[in-house]
Amino acid sequence: MTDAVADGGRTDGENAPPSDYGLVVPDGWFRIPLEPDGWKAPIRALADRVFEGQDDAVLLKREFVKAVRARAEEGYENGGVELYISTTSIGPVPLSSSLLVTVAPDGEGIRLAARGRSQEITDVVLPFVGPATMRCTRTVPDTDDSTGNQLPVTVVDYAVKVPNTQAVLLLTFSTSLDMFADALVDLFEAVAKSLHWK
Repeated sequence: MTDAVADGGRTDGENAPPSDYGLVVPDGWFRIPLEPDGWKAPIRALADRVFEGQDDAVLLKREFVKAVRARAEEGYENGGVELYISTTSIGPVPLSSSLLVTVAPDGEGIRLAARGRSQEITDVVLPFVGPATMRCTRTVPDTDDSTGNQLPVTVVDYAVKVPNTQAVLLLTFSTSLDMFADALVDLFEAVAKSLHWK
């Protein structure tokens, strides 16, 4: 993670770029480092936590592990450095949400692409890191979606320039829990506001 931020390409500024970043995430969010040799044990531990006490859910647990591993692989291939998955619930309802942290060495393309693809783009200021771009989208899957997903998905991206580099740090939050989407978007904002450089 440290190298991913530091290797974003120095500019001619006098100050060195940050070597790392920090975030405060809610209790119950499970961290998976996105390095191929590092995600197997955390994904297994996450599945054990999610399916604790459900000895009859072997197939569901296996499918869950497969889905999280696919998400980790996709995130890693796109520059992701860590993935957080919520294991929290309100009563019997799991608060399905996640956060993917990505470092893009040349982030200008990501910021421009973000502006071009969304109808809701906002320039914001995060307390500890300064200016950022926030994009919020809500997608309703087609009835013939190949993944079988029929739930609307809300995705919130925060793009932040890494100081003294050409890199951009991208926080991608998502939830398929449409009934709580507004509250979760507020939670995502609170997490983004905790972002700080080290």
